[in-house]
Amino acid sequence: MFSDVQAVLFDLDGTLIDSAPDLGAAADRMRVVRGLPSLPLAQYRPMAGAGARGMLGIAFGITPEHPDYEALREEFFSNYERAMTERTLVFEGIAELLERLRGRGLPWGVVTNKSMRFTGPLTRQMPLFATAATVIGGDSTPHAKPHPAPLLEAARQLALPAARCIYVGDDERDVQAGRAAGMPTVAATYGYLGSNADTALWGADAHIRSPLELLSLLK
Repeated sequence: MFSDVQAVLFDLDGTLIDSAPDLGAAADRMRVVRGLPSLPLAQYRPMAGAGARGMLGIAFGITPEHPDYEALREEFFSNYERAMTERTLVFEGIAELLERLRGRGLPWGVVTNKSMRFTGPLTRQMPLFATAATVIGGDSTPHAKPHPAPLLEAARQLALPAARCIYVGDDERDVQAGRAAGMPTVAATYGYLGSNADTALWGADAHIRSPLELLSLLK
């Protein structure tokens, strides 16, 4: 149970929205145009939280060290940019959760490693984000998560001490960033998590299996 919480911050992909279908489609389109067979979404989904690195790793088995990686990444970005919200959905329970937080007078915001090239248009296109008090992308500060800078910037924009905010995310980097910023952290175990993730080892202050469980943690 958290006390004296004055704002709730969330990761984006895998925490608020299920963007895996659009991310996977952007990478899979690259396979298809090269004459490779399409892969099922189930193969892409676990790595959706890793963005281009994860999607290209599944689609082509390459890492950022590969000499073709940069060109493939930009092709992936272009594909994704054209279709960021075609298949992306809000996780069940998120809309109600945000409405109930607002009913309690708690502002909410987004802190993601997704660059503002994508985060800005996506959050403007999806009605869910109309009430967000702050939206911080992966390039909004000089450092991305797990560095605390993005979370500290969100708290600054909300004019709140970091310790009065909680951070909810589905990746170990989210917990690391929250702890470094002095924020209580919640691991969203309904998210992508990646392969072989053991959330018990992350050091989060709490775990939730569905969005609405967060309400029971707030006094």
